[in-house]
Amino acid sequence: MHPVFAACSVVMATASPVAVQSAALDAQSAVYELRIYYPAPGKLSALNARFREYTLKLFAKHGMRNVAYWNEQPTREAPEGRLVYVLAYPSREARDASWKAFGEDPEWRAVVAASEAGGKLVTKVDSVFMNLADYSPRLPLPR
Repeated sequence: MHPVFAACSVVMATASPVAVQSAALDAQSAVYELRIYYPAPGKLSALNARFREYTLKLFAKHGMRNVAYWNEQPTREAPEGRLVYVLAYPSREARDASWKAFGEDPEWRAVVAASEAGGKLVTKVDSVFMNLADYSPRLPLPR
């Protein structure tokens, strides 16, 4: 495990079990959020580690449906690439409530403090809200 995350392990090990994501979320009516994270120079690996080891579980704990995650291939504008992912929610109101609770979660705050001890991991975040088009192939949502 990366040493930056060592302190977070204690917090996560003693945390309550991750809440099960709602099985009632309908792919056709869900609100999808596309998020693009621009990593600080040299920080993409640490950002991916934070998502892999902590963030997805904390998103699920707060009712956010993890749909998919990608690493953009490097470009001139983003030499390391960017982290791109999609979350799903039953509504925009549910999204806002989930993000508020997530941001206030002591576990998340401990993870951020430890992972950003050497500097911020992200310089910019873009967010786009979407609904599935009626002609889209059916999208299976993970539980």
